Amino acid sequence: MKKLTTLLLALLLTTGFSIAQTTTPLKVGDEIDDALKTGETDVFTLTIDADQFVFGYADQKTVDVVITVKGPDGTPVASFDSPARGHENFQFNTEDAGQYTFEITPFEEEEGDYSLLVSHVEPVAKEPAGRVDQLMMQYSGNDVPGAAALVMKDGEVIFQKSYGMANLTHNVPMQENTLHNIGSTSKQFLTFGLLLLEEEGKLDLDDDVRKYIPELPEFDHVVTLRNLVNHTSGYREFLNLLAMTGRNPSSSLSQEQVIEIVQRQPELQNVPGAEWNYNNTGYVLMTEVIERISDMSFPQWMKENVFEPIGMNHTVSRSDPGEVIENRSQGYQPSEDGSVAEVSDLGGGMGPGAIYTTLGDLSKWINNLQDPKVGTEAMVEEMTTSFELNEGNKTGYGLGFFVAKYKGLDYFHHGGADLAHRSMLMVFPGIDAAVVTQSNHASFNGSIPNQIAEAFFDDYMEADSAEADEEMAAEEKEEFEYDPTDFDPLTGRYELEVMPGFILSFSRDDDRIYTQATGQPEVDITATSDSTFSLVGVNASVTFHRNEDYTADSLTLHQNGNHIAKKIKFELTVDEMEEFTGRYFSEEIETVYDIVIEDSSLMLKNYQLADDIKLSPGSVDTFSAGYPIAEVDFVRNEAGEITGFNASNGRTRNVYFKKWSDK
Repeated sequence: MKKLTTLLLALLLTTGFSIAQTTTPLKVGDEIDDALKTGETDVFTLTIDADQFVFGYADQKTVDVVITVKGPDGTPVASFDSPARGHENFQFNTEDAGQYTFEITPFEEEEGDYSLLVSHVEPVAKEPAGRVDQLMMQYSGNDVPGAAALVMKDGEVIFQKSYGMANLTHNVPMQENTLHNIGSTSKQFLTFGLLLLEEEGKLDLDDDVRKYIPELPEFDHVVTLRNLVNHTSGYREFLNLLAMTGRNPSSSLSQEQVIEIVQRQPELQNVPGAEWNYNNTGYVLMTEVIERISDMSFPQWMKENVFEPIGMNHTVSRSDPGEVIENRSQGYQPSEDGSVAEVSDLGGGMGPGAIYTTLGDLSKWINNLQDPKVGTEAMVEEMTTSFELNEGNKTGYGLGFFVAKYKGLDYFHHGGADLAHRSMLMVFPGIDAAVVTQSNHASFNGSIPNQIAEAFFDDYMEADSAEADEEMAAEEKEEFEYDPTDFDPLTGRYELEVMPGFILSFSRDDDRIYTQATGQPEVDITATSDSTFSLVGVNASVTFHRNEDYTADSLTLHQNGNHIAKKIKFELTVDEMEEFTGRYFSEEIETVYDIVIEDSSLMLKNYQLADDIKLSPGSVDTFSAGYPIAEVDFVRNEAGEITGFNASNGRTRNVYFKKWSDK
């Protein structure tokens, strides 16, 4: 690890290249307008005391900027490179007093106007409540999507606060009684309901699902109810599958339609219980099981048997994205012009998601988990015990909860991410404590729940260690619900512009993602968002500059500055591309894709997709793509002729498209 760090630093420090620089002093509260030209770096300085919280932004008016903050000794403190327009927010804590440098560089070769503002410099809050206010600063105000936080200890709420706006159109602030879409955090409620039914003798989690839904296909292996809710069924993930058709993810989707999706599946993706693959299909099917057993709608059954008995009187399960939910927060995501845009909810979300609730109701739920009045301790124990795969490996997932340790503390948790809403519920049973965060901002920082936990419960946690750091990195990945297979479009070799011939190779081996520099050993990397990754054991990180189709043509290495690396691509001549062209049809999803050559590249086209997908050759007959198809593997007959391809996108694999005709 140290060898790699030393080599990278040596190369980056000794490589000579000229950068035009200007230096401007900053003053807290004064916004400075400036402009960048290709190859320039603007440098701003500000003298700051030790132990200060610093917050501000660069307003990217017509240029995408990268912000690098350096401490008094010139060591990088933090780098910020996320949206291409609008506010590039930054916040960090100072350790030493002195002059801090803010380097502003254009992304790649862009140029244009921006402004820079350091709006807050204040002592790092010593009180936990003040620390949460600082963490939530970018979600505060009357013009931004908001957030909310809840902290509990010994059965009591010790902190609860809302920030920002629930609805920007109607000027509604986030409030204590706002109903939040908790996304996949909803899964724990469904599994709790199933265990109630099992306790009543109305089902057994080890039953074949076809006992309750006999129209499901009979595969070579039995799929049980337990397989459905612990993500080991082998069924295709319906959201990922439907994305391949070009369907709008907000479109309404019934349980019957999800059943039909499974009926069209030719074979299981894995032997049930042999592989953990996060999957929403099973949770939709379980709503159908509950409805058939109870002869009630799922929302009504949950209301009468789970929510009301616990006292969660403001909680509802949304059956359809079009259903009116009073006093709910509206979801938002960043738009291309730097503002935010309204976003609807996922279709087919009922069961795997779609619960709207308040922080107050969630506090009642947490108390029932810690001291069950509805249900039993045995049920909670089953929900929070990691499932073992057929070969004995633990998945780290029980029934509706991830199970792990954080800085020495056992905890169970589940995050949620609808199209725009973000959620996290974490419980530390050993100290009878819990943290909940909610946001209607799609770019909500997923590390905030852990930081809140540290602010309130640091005295119970172990001191930082290599093991704790690795656990934190693993949990951050879970918070973002990052599927390692989503890394496939980013794999490949990237060459540093400042040092031609110095290659960073990025690869995936099952759940492991890693990089290897020229002449150096492999280094594991962990996801901190969909596009940013940290190198384990190395003081460095990378940001992939993802295209709209989720591929990347370049990345920034953040180590002793920001350094662009361009992707090296396996090359095919136009003549060699010709045999891949044609029209392909999937009987399973009744969808047609055309593969054509445009501008010397193979393009995957479907009339329902807003953008064509570029196929990038990785090896013979294997191409990386983007969204909604991440990988294409061509199939040949014995004569070597292409007869079709298998399409995959992580949770859904090997959907076959037969070649219909040449183009």
